Amino acid sequence: MKKQLLIIVLLFGTLVHSQTASSLFSKANGLYKNGNYKEAIALYSKIEEQGLVSADLYYNLGNSYYKLNEVAPSIYYYEKALKLNPAHADALANLTFAKRMTIDAIEELPKTFLQRFSKNVIEAFSFDTWALIAVIASFFIAILFLLYRFSVSSKKKLFFFNATILSAFVFIVTLFFAFKSESAIQKNRAAIIFAEKTAVKNAPSVNGDDIFELHEGTKVIILDELDSWKKIKIADGKVGWIGASNLKEI
Repeated sequence: MKKQLLIIVLLFGTLVHSQTASSLFSKANGLYKNGNYKEAIALYSKIEEQGLVSADLYYNLGNSYYKLNEVAPSIYYYEKALKLNPAHADALANLTFAKRMTIDAIEELPKTFLQRFSKNVIEAFSFDTWALIAVIASFFIAILFLLYRFSVSSKKKLFFFNATILSAFVFIVTLFFAFKSESAIQKNRAAIIFAEKTAVKNAPSVNGDDIFELHEGTKVIILDELDSWKKIKIADGKVGWIGASNLKEI
């Protein structure tokens, strides 16, 4: 009886929590539509603090900061939305506009065919999406194999056999893509520069030489970290050390 009561209390608490977040989200959307962007951000942030995040929540936060002309936060939240849902077309489009407000003009290094394939195909969907496709493919494998096993007609057997092989191929490929997508996210620890202007040094020390300069909104990749310093790489391949307080990991 006590266990049942505890389960009911937990379920009720979860339901109330969800309804509260939904109410906050609707209220924040209303504030945004009326041009009260700072107040909308405060409510969206409350939902984020509760851990009830989504691509749409981050997208709305990005829009709110963009309306306030705050470069770094807008890019940061658009990137976070795309991290959860790489196919979020609106976040991708608005990120392009937000990047136009940045100062740093960094020319990207040319990518190899495999790098382009990974970016445009494998990383176009999240781990969850690829995993879902793999699960669906595994379901089809089981059904098609049973149809093949119990079919009497030789033509049907051949059809179901080929369909099973095709489904198995899709399963293997999508499962591989799922893990490659997750690996790419873990390997490429991206961050956004939040400091208005910061020097990138050749060593993790205030006494290190300045080798180049970055401004707010620029995206970097974190390669390493030491104490309060992070080793970063920018799109053109330049590498250096920057104070951890000057950036925010996506």
